[in-house]
Amino acid sequence: GIVGVLGYGSGIIGRYTDLPEEFPGVEHFHTVRVNQPSGWFYTTKALRELCEIWDEHGSSILNVHGSTGDMIFLGTTTDQLEPCFAKLTAKGWDLGGSGSAMRSPSCCVGMARCEWSCYDTMDLTYQATQNFQFEMHRPSFPYKFKIKCSGCPNDCVAAVARADMSVIGVWKDDIRIDQAAVKAYAGGELKPRGGATVYKNIDVKADVTDLCPTACM
Repeated sequence: GIVGVLGYGSGIIGRYTDLPEEFPGVEHFHTVRVNQPSGWFYTTKALRELCEIWDEHGSSILNVHGSTGDMIFLGTTTDQLEPCFAKLTAKGWDLGGSGSAMRSPSCCVGMARCEWSCYDTMDLTYQATQNFQFEMHRPSFPYKFKIKCSGCPNDCVAAVARADMSVIGVWKDDIRIDQAAVKAYAGGELKPRGGATVYKNIDVKADVTDLCPTACM
């Protein structure tokens, strides 16, 4: 690329103006991609640290998140790239992919927050990210390549539309239906109450998740 950090061939997108004399404020306006945690789970402490780093070394403008999945730091100068990268790595962050490389794998929240997920999307994304470190940071492909992981066919991360390799969780076992719960629901005995519903006239306790024919637990 036009600019970068030592040892990396991606993660920094160079931006210059052809009219630096007329627009000196954006003579350099490079973009830094920060590899996101699986499922985009951040602590408030981590977000504050990231913002403090970017306040010090960039424009303070950021995008949470870009279409690739990475956090996007928008706008810094060439001389600030290495110091910014050093601060990020000191806090345990890494750069994401850019250019003709493996892009940062991303996923939906999966089993961490969703009852529909058929597999652990966050673990797969983490393992893929660790496995493809070289391909992410040292572009060697003729074109970019994206992996996105959705826990079920709802495809909340839009893997089908926005990835070259889409991993979609599907139900592979026999359909499981609690017929007593279905009968109670149809008869008005079972009402949605956030999992606290109890049958009125029969001895079976259930919640609305028992009605799900694709539940994975």
